[in-house]
Amino acid sequence: MRDVVVLGVGMHPFGKFMDKSLKELAYDALSRAIDDAGVSLRDIQTAYVSNAYAGLMTGQESIRGQVVLRYAGFSDIPIVNVENACAGGATAFREAWLSVASGLYDMALAIGVEKLYCDDTARSIRAIASSSDVDLMAGLGFQFSANYAMGLRKQMAEYGWTQQDFARAAVKNKRHGSLNPNAQFRTPVTEEDVLGSRLVAWPLTLYMCSSIGDGAAAAILCSAEVAARHRGSPYVKVAACALRSAPFEDYRQPPSQPKTQDPKPQSSAHWLPVAREAYERAGLGPQDVHVAEVHDAMAPAELRLYHALGFCDPGEGARLLAEGATAIEGRLPVNPSGGLSARGHPVGATGLAQIAEIVWQLRGEAGPRQAQGPDGHGPRVGLAQNSGGNIEGHQAVTSVIILAR
Repeated sequence: MRDVVVLGVGMHPFGKFMDKSLKELAYDALSRAIDDAGVSLRDIQTAYVSNAYAGLMTGQESIRGQVVLRYAGFSDIPIVNVENACAGGATAFREAWLSVASGLYDMALAIGVEKLYCDDTARSIRAIASSSDVDLMAGLGFQFSANYAMGLRKQMAEYGWTQQDFARAAVKNKRHGSLNPNAQFRTPVTEEDVLGSRLVAWPLTLYMCSSIGDGAAAAILCSAEVAARHRGSPYVKVAACALRSAPFEDYRQPPSQPKTQDPKPQSSAHWLPVAREAYERAGLGPQDVHVAEVHDAMAPAELRLYHALGFCDPGEGARLLAEGATAIEGRLPVNPSGGLSARGHPVGATGLAQIAEIVWQLRGEAGPRQAQGPDGHGPRVGLAQNSGGNIEGHQAVTSVIILAR
């Protein structure tokens, strides 16, 4: 397998764009990625296009990628449509990486686009709810927020977490989002604001939850040899790209092990299997990660993802958050973009928005939300965790991608 580099990234800001089509959103993100990479359309040899709900929202099925990219000027290259719930963007990235790493192509595009705002919010909610086993859940009024809430109540009992702990996660990410020009929500909030916002499903309140949104994000990948001709160092290498589908072992049940004074986790048994795979492929561990983007469709999800990714021992996520370790100024910034609850969550684009943020962080191009890294010279290793769908209470698909400068 060849070394693969993320040559360029681009985003259309996330938000509510009633007057823009999927084509327009995607074209903007693609144009920015091409400008960033310093290449032309003719250099791109294949494309993977992520979208989750256009069929339900607009009626466009089957050839969404071809329709979107034809508008952008592409013709006569392989275009593959990717649909994998909230992990569609990360899956498109993985397929583009594989096509270059294998030697089949020298340059590939991964792009995600979603348009969820329309004149009928109920239609958007029904579309999102379809990312579950409808044979089991049809007619039960299934909502992802309720599923998250049930899991959080279990962990409140297990670890002693409180609703205030969850509010802190939302406050952190809203502050990060206020520094991000691509974020859907750019107003900082207080813990009182979060706890006082409308109850969705206890302990979740409105300001803890991501909302529907429109947007697009793109990444251009190429071999290291090609990158050397287009971009001077530093450039960002794909160190690992792992993807798994449910069912998998329940990482929320920590292994029985003695407590120690060492703040680093003592065992990998409680990590997400897909995270373990990514670390092994990269030859790295959680201690090597300097910045991370995680899938916080509900802001409190961060707390359990901290230990699922090996950043702390089980149950220690609230302490990590309270100490400020995961703020931009901390030793391990998590969701410097604002995460899903502030940056927004246009489903098919989310995974690639995470990639774009990590690339900007590793290049030192994140502006006021720039992480400093362990030596003050910027982060060198970044991780993006993305997941989506629901099968029998588990995420249907989860990815972990590790990038390195």
